[in-house]
Amino acid sequence: MENYFYDFLNQISEEFTRTLRELENAIYNSPRSMLTHSRTFIETLLEKVMIHENMENEPYLTIIERIQDLDESGLLTDEVKNSLHEVRKLGNKAAHDTRQFRFSESLTAWEHIYIIVKWFVEVYGSHDIEVPEYVDPVMRRDHSYDLEEMNFRFQKIEELLKQAVQNEQPKQVSVDSHNLNAKSTNDADSETGGPVEKQEVSLSETMDKAPGLIPIRTISYGNDGVEVPYFLRDTFLLPQRFENSERFLVRLGGVEEARIMSELPERLDGFHNRIVRYNETHSEVFFSELKNFINEEIRRRKLMQNRPGELFLFYKSEEIVVTEELGKIEINKENFTGMPGLIDQLNEDGIKFVRDLPKELVILGKYKGVGTSRVESFFNQLKEKQVSKIEELV
Repeated sequence: MENYFYDFLNQISEEFTRTLRELENAIYNSPRSMLTHSRTFIETLLEKVMIHENMENEPYLTIIERIQDLDESGLLTDEVKNSLHEVRKLGNKAAHDTRQFRFSESLTAWEHIYIIVKWFVEVYGSHDIEVPEYVDPVMRRDHSYDLEEMNFRFQKIEELLKQAVQNEQPKQVSVDSHNLNAKSTNDADSETGGPVEKQEVSLSETMDKAPGLIPIRTISYGNDGVEVPYFLRDTFLLPQRFENSERFLVRLGGVEEARIMSELPERLDGFHNRIVRYNETHSEVFFSELKNFINEEIRRRKLMQNRPGELFLFYKSEEIVVTEELGKIEINKENFTGMPGLIDQLNEDGIKFVRDLPKELVILGKYKGVGTSRVESFFNQLKEKQVSKIEELV
């Protein structure tokens, strides 16, 4: 690793340094992830302090109980106590609330974490450690992790944090009561104007397109056409996404046609002739649904770009945000009623929690005995559980 702001923490805990690096990487890439996992960081730090102070440190203690215990023992300053509560509250909101979280919120938590870490080092670290002045993190555009990779990295980091706490020892009466230098040995890691004006307008509109949205081709039917953006050039045409053309697409796929966007011809007039027993209506309906598919994919892309680091479950033109609390809900017959066959088949495939579900829920219709109405019912129950989680937070 290159030199990092919190490298001075390596003398106390390499796990802390690595965790803080991951949290900083998530500030701009995924504010929700940063806020949620910040709770785990301060909880581990509080555990270390409680172990060192020979205080009761049962695993069932909540963060707020740990803060209260330390405060009652006179171990926290008002500033540190306030910062601990702010990080805790922001983390709780990020774990439950479906709204979009702002960079300003993750930056606020980051400043509070600095106050907490500075206190921890000054009170429990070596006197030789000098904590530098706070510096705002820089938004890096050269590299960012996608949500799955980020969550995987946080999972590994938090495993290391848990191991570090297990190796923690209470302070020795005969030595400096404020020294936690024992390090863990675990490694982490329009259509107006003439031809010239029209061309200029078209060029301007193209240049104004966001990356990935620049049209690369047009697919037509009759006098109508739809532009295919760059990011969809080779996208898979999932038959279940085309409600009235599902069988049509399945049949086309059987003869190696229309499996991906790039396999579609420039014009869809007469496209049905590539398989038997279909007529022009099927080509027309497919074109109509293709337009809807492209528009929906553009909407989803913009949604995910505007809300980086969020995990969504999509169903037709709707979506729900999978918060940490929603993701932990178990998929069983008690939580989701009226569909035992679907639940059994999901569990058999290793899908046991909401977080394990595929992002595109229409594919659940592939399971035996599961139709559109069953999938829609499942999605509606997911929405109800999301609402109930929000109400619990309130």
